[in-house]
Amino acid sequence: MPIEVIVIIIVIAALLFSTLILFFVTLYWRRRSKFISHSTSIDVDNQLEGVSYSQLFKATNGFNDSSNLLGVGSFGSVYKGIILQQDESKPVAVKVVLHLQQRGATNSFMAECLALQKVRHRNLLKIITCCSSTDYQGNPFNALVFEFMAKGSLRNWLHPTMGATTNNDQQQLRILNLEKRLSIAIDVASALNYLHHDCQPPIVHCDLKPSNILLDDDLTAHVGDFGLAKFLSSPSSYSRSLNEQNASSMAIMGSIGYVSPEYGLGGQVSTKGDVYSFGILLLEMFTGKRPTDDMFTNGLNIHNYSKMHELPERIEEIIDSRLLLELTEGLNNAKIINYDTLRNEKIHITRDTMRRILASIIQIGVKCSSELPSDRNNMHEVNVDVQAVKNQFLRVGV
Repeated sequence: MPIEVIVIIIVIAALLFSTLILFFVTLYWRRRSKFISHSTSIDVDNQLEGVSYSQLFKATNGFNDSSNLLGVGSFGSVYKGIILQQDESKPVAVKVVLHLQQRGATNSFMAECLALQKVRHRNLLKIITCCSSTDYQGNPFNALVFEFMAKGSLRNWLHPTMGATTNNDQQQLRILNLEKRLSIAIDVASALNYLHHDCQPPIVHCDLKPSNILLDDDLTAHVGDFGLAKFLSSPSSYSRSLNEQNASSMAIMGSIGYVSPEYGLGGQVSTKGDVYSFGILLLEMFTGKRPTDDMFTNGLNIHNYSKMHELPERIEEIIDSRLLLELTEGLNNAKIINYDTLRNEKIHITRDTMRRILASIIQIGVKCSSELPSDRNNMHEVNVDVQAVKNQFLRVGV
């Protein structure tokens, strides 16, 4: 056979083989894209398989019912929805990324999906599934579906709407007593300790604040909103962003008052940043003041405000007035029950013990929110410290 014929046969065979490979590759990607556009599910317990835009649209009453709106964030909104699962109506929270064209919105959605795929903890908000599809107008649609937290966010409990006078509002103020606040503090510390020390690779939340802490029926706290979460790139405390090209812009993102000061100076994301935010959260929970309160001007902030008072002697000057009221009412009731000298001595001991407990939790918040990262403990140490305060509270039976 002439060599020219052999060459032609080889060329034709190569072209046919390449065409066949190209056909199968194209077919694979078309099927994969179709699957992803319909629904992207995260493999978790109780997941809603194959949830679609149409299902979420109906579940939330078209994303238009204001009574279903649970909250609004930088990139979208969260709605309450009702979805049928195994012939039962299941309440869910649907986080819709509405502003996909906004810079960072898609990265935030992907970061949250990636982070939530890797975490399992009782104090982290549980994701059911996620959906990446198109709406009825053909526009891109991304949403995350979470378990519904009946008691809402910690922010709404710490700072009820001004002027609210309903019985429910008053009841909320009374239920969130010292014991409940200590329990919530432990829940949040436990979640962060898990993210920093038990996940591989470790995860930094980067946006810890009261509105991102959700409470269930038992007032157990669940940390949510991982839109700014970062994976640590090495076993050390420092990391790079999930999206390297946006590391510089995303690293300083967060919420004013809760962002670690080194981030504003261009410092790398680290677990110590979450420790700082947790410290500010503790101070807010037990002083009742937001870090953005109007009183904090001319260099005064919630950290300095909590630190400047001599503790525990002046603890009454900085703690939340509702906690002070709880202490006063408890002492008055005890005095009415028993007036003998021994009982009165017991009352004074209880008062001093409670002041020390409040002082201890404030001091943990102050240390965690130190300006220098090197002055802060890690979350494992913080978790132990907060638990010790709660144990002291339980021992004295206040």
